[in-house]
Amino acid sequence: MTATSLLANITSKDALQQLLATFVQRRGFSTVFGLYLLWAVVKYRRSVYGMRPRPDLKGPSGYPLIGNLVEMSVLPMNQFLQYLHKNHLRYGPVFSFALPGFARIIHVNDPESVDHVLRANFWAYEKGPLAKKMVYPLAGEGIFGADGEHWKWQRKLASHIFNVKAFRQYTTDVFTQEAKTVIDYLSTLADTGKPVDLLAVFYHYTMDSFGEIAFGESLGGLKNPEQKSEFAVAFDRLNHNLSNRILTPTRRLMDRLRGVDAQVAADSKCAGRDTTAQALSWTFYLLHRSQSNPDVIKRLREEGDTILHGGSPTYEDTKKQKYAEACFYEALRMYPVVPKATRGCVQDDVLPNGIKVYKGERVGWSSWVMGRTKEIWGPDAEEFKPDRWINEERPSSSKFIAFHHGPRICLGQQFATIEAITLMSMLLQEFTFELVDPHSEPVYLPSLTLPMEHGLKARVKRRV
Repeated sequence: MTATSLLANITSKDALQQLLATFVQRRGFSTVFGLYLLWAVVKYRRSVYGMRPRPDLKGPSGYPLIGNLVEMSVLPMNQFLQYLHKNHLRYGPVFSFALPGFARIIHVNDPESVDHVLRANFWAYEKGPLAKKMVYPLAGEGIFGADGEHWKWQRKLASHIFNVKAFRQYTTDVFTQEAKTVIDYLSTLADTGKPVDLLAVFYHYTMDSFGEIAFGESLGGLKNPEQKSEFAVAFDRLNHNLSNRILTPTRRLMDRLRGVDAQVAADSKCAGRDTTAQALSWTFYLLHRSQSNPDVIKRLREEGDTILHGGSPTYEDTKKQKYAEACFYEALRMYPVVPKATRGCVQDDVLPNGIKVYKGERVGWSSWVMGRTKEIWGPDAEEFKPDRWINEERPSSSKFIAFHHGPRICLGQQFATIEAITLMSMLLQEFTFELVDPHSEPVYLPSLTLPMEHGLKARVKRRV
């Protein structure tokens, strides 16, 4: 009897048992197991272990029970943002992928859905215990991993640091003081032809500024810029490792960080050192790459010359430098220093587009993807055009989410903007910069933020 005739005669449970017995007798156990495996694959082709099947959602096809685990395992992590962008172009603003043991992630990259998750229905979504475990070694019990009442308390505490009075009376003076130290260091290299890593310089600038503001003492990194501190090395390594961490950390490097003052300092360090330095590096890359419009640099210098007259900016001066701010924000649009994020759904919800989100699923979005979306920014979305921040209406924070959106919008937005404008305007008054490789886009290092893997090498010349 052939397999075809056997299949044709399956009309009852007894017939199926007869078929299996025949195969066991003639083909052996391995054949039966293979048939069972084939049946399981067909039956559970849309299922991922531990998760609700979601045939209503588009997204990259995975494997039965293990979802997209294989795909994610072989994907280079410095291509993950491009992977998200590719799926956005293929499936539209909503797509999903699933990882057993982690969650189903429903990616939404449209302003309406982002606004819903981060503002309109804020309390239905949390960072959750898994996110807290992932960032705990870096941020401890601070605001970055907190939810609920603990987050509200942390937010209120941190808000006292970022106020106009502090900016006018102290913070801006710290930035100008540290910017002068940067100028002194670059002056020793100007016109020598020796390249300098601008990203490393920017790290020293933001780190020293942080030390002065948080502890009342500069950390002095630019006095010995070639030697990276052990703390900075450890912090960078941890930041890189945490971006890929799913399992519980084996060591908690900040267990000894206790008390309110210490935690606020840690939060400020996480937010202030990496993000602003990286944003400055991407800004300088876009200003000086081979396809840059020379008129942009020209306008930046003219604005600085007109407002500063060769001096250091005050708080009021930084608020007048609208074109410098436009360049900084345009760089953040294209290279957001927090390029991706997720929230866990704690109660069943429905997005504005009708997509259901069930408790336990996570909603993700990517400011990297949204910054390149033509439906949001127009046909020139992938072009560096600072004028879009001057000649057009300012976008809402659900459209430009480099500083987040809703109740958790970044408290340090003004802090970072003033810090960046201060250094940028003072450097461009003194120097011109030439990238060692102006033709290649820097490769980013997989991280919680967006550092350049190999820095930003440039030669410095005195401005004439």
